[in-house]
Amino acid sequence: MLFAKEEYQKRLKKVQKSMQEKGIDLLISQDTNNINYLTGYDAWSFYYAQCAIVHINSEEPLCFVRAQDAGGAYIKTYLKKENIIIYDEKYIHTWPLHPYDALVHLIKKNKWDKLNIGVEMDAHYFTAYCYEKLKQGLPNASIIDSDRLVNWVRFVKSDAEIDFMKKAAVISENAMRTAMEIINPGIRQCDAVAEIQKSLFKGTSEYGGEYASITTLLPTGKGTSASHLTASDDKFKKGEATVVELSGTYKRYHAPMARTVNLGKPEKKKIDAMNATNEALEAGIAASKPGNTANDVAQNFWNVLDKYNIKKESRTGYSIGIGYPPDWGEHTLNISKGDMTILKPNVCYHMIAVMQFGDWGVEASESIRITEDGNELLCNFSRDLNVK
Repeated sequence: MLFAKEEYQKRLKKVQKSMQEKGIDLLISQDTNNINYLTGYDAWSFYYAQCAIVHINSEEPLCFVRAQDAGGAYIKTYLKKENIIIYDEKYIHTWPLHPYDALVHLIKKNKWDKLNIGVEMDAHYFTAYCYEKLKQGLPNASIIDSDRLVNWVRFVKSDAEIDFMKKAAVISENAMRTAMEIINPGIRQCDAVAEIQKSLFKGTSEYGGEYASITTLLPTGKGTSASHLTASDDKFKKGEATVVELSGTYKRYHAPMARTVNLGKPEKKKIDAMNATNEALEAGIAASKPGNTANDVAQNFWNVLDKYNIKKESRTGYSIGIGYPPDWGEHTLNISKGDMTILKPNVCYHMIAVMQFGDWGVEASESIRITEDGNELLCNFSRDLNVK
């Protein structure tokens, strides 16, 4: 059990309070991050239907998993055995049978089939088939979108969660140090990432790392003008820039970081763009304090870009914490103009400046924690353009 039982119980009460406010009697949460947050369950089983189920009056959630994963649920969750619900293997990839047939049976058995049932309509792995099974199997229930209810409960971290993120940040620093050492002309991208991944898993002498919810991203050369490119077996070339985006992971908590390295003397335009990027990030960081909004941070950031006549259409940050594939964002706060989400102590977000200019680009980012009177950067690593 990762956290004290009391912490899990506090999480449940917050979720139930939000359910009451939204008029939800029963919550079905298939977001892998939310399942972990509510129950402690942690396994690479999210590609099959699984969920946490919260009744408005329950003392514990239910954890609904396939039979093959029952052992993992017994080991990883804090739940009583009777609250781990196992569905039969006959439902696995035997269409039209589906695991949510078993879920519908469970809901009817508990006489919950006439309740207001909240689901996560936009969660990864909550498929159209899941939704249709609920709609067809529970005609007397009102099935509504829970509107990222659990995600918003996760928004403000506990001190224990912050400790996990700080451990993840140290792993991020070590892995970025490895990246800056290994990236050289003539080295294959895949060989560089092999060393980076080794560092991410190795962690520190005190604690180890885990797989990140996004693999190490490595846009190189013209690829720096595009986001989310991964390594190939191409070799790094002198004169080219490479963006490295990665995250250390500790007990599923992330602290991502992005930096840019240039092999050889960089063109003036790259130096100027990196300087402007860092100035914009500093402005956004300065506005990152309790009581301000995400919009305040974004306005500070874009004011600097406007000064240099730099156009940027994409958001420049998002909340972070627990992460499972395919991404480490919490899907709540966005650092973008118009987002009036109020910042509070122990809110954490990844402020990332992806700057793209036709066929080249630069990038830098910071994982930021809001404190009682300002903020702190989780990672400690120079944002300057690394020139080799």
